Amino acid sequence: MANILSLTSHVVYGHVGGQAAGPVWQAMEHEIWHLPTVLFSNHPGHGGFTGGLVPLDQQNQLLDGLMDRQFLADCSALHTGYLGQVGSVDVALRAAGAMDGLVLCDPVLGDEGRLYVDGDLAAAMRDRLVPHADLVTPNRFELGWLTGREVHSLETAIEAAQALRQQGPDIVVCTSAAVSDGWLYNLAAGPDGLYQVRVPHIADGVADGETDGVANGAIVPKGTGDAFAATLLGHYLKHGDVPSALAWASAALHGLIRASIDLGADELAVVAARDQITAPDRLFEAEKVS
Repeated sequence: MANILSLTSHVVYGHVGGQAAGPVWQAMEHEIWHLPTVLFSNHPGHGGFTGGLVPLDQQNQLLDGLMDRQFLADCSALHTGYLGQVGSVDVALRAAGAMDGLVLCDPVLGDEGRLYVDGDLAAAMRDRLVPHADLVTPNRFELGWLTGREVHSLETAIEAAQALRQQGPDIVVCTSAAVSDGWLYNLAAGPDGLYQVRVPHIADGVADGETDGVANGAIVPKGTGDAFAATLLGHYLKHGDVPSALAWASAALHGLIRASIDLGADELAVVAARDQITAPDRLFEAEKVS
């Protein structure tokens, strides 16, 4: 069991941010210490939300409380997700400096060709937080934005992941790095080389490839990136093996998405289908990329 300090969003309703990552880590028998960066009633994708940013002085006070009692001495990893404001980058860096553990940055910046955070926050994460991380988990758009490159294929994703490693992170994992012939590819670049895992592609409104019975018209719930990063970190902390963690996280997310759709859930079924986190129905191989 590992203790994980997580700086990310909290929603009252649903499973995104800490409410996606927390159940994943608990299912994997890890302990989560969640320091919220924003407090929202729900994910904005539901057509609106209430709540807002957690004030920076309060974030720092919460961190001070952990540091004063030396809790961070027993912390195995720092995870950062949705931060919401530039000052939260400073909170994350303070936390990283106060502990001796792995730093995973999930750079929640945008998707589908656009940023959905303020440009100053995105730049601060790129220039200050990502270089300090041991492991980063961008999606395809975020990988391109962080490196200033066009990522439109597996080959260009590999080039961008290698370029991002040159900026500081030891391991770069790109989710949804490419889609081809009904398969979605997740990619890992690390000191031991390049690995890919392909899973059947399930997108909003269509299910491609070997879909295991997922119907066309399915809506993929939010929170998949949060749950993937959490599963990847949880597995890596237990086994220290990047390709194995990539394969396990890919399988778990495929199973969670399928289960969520089967249940007709409007949120990722990280509680109802928690068995997919610890024993996915279908496993996928991590393939070495030459």
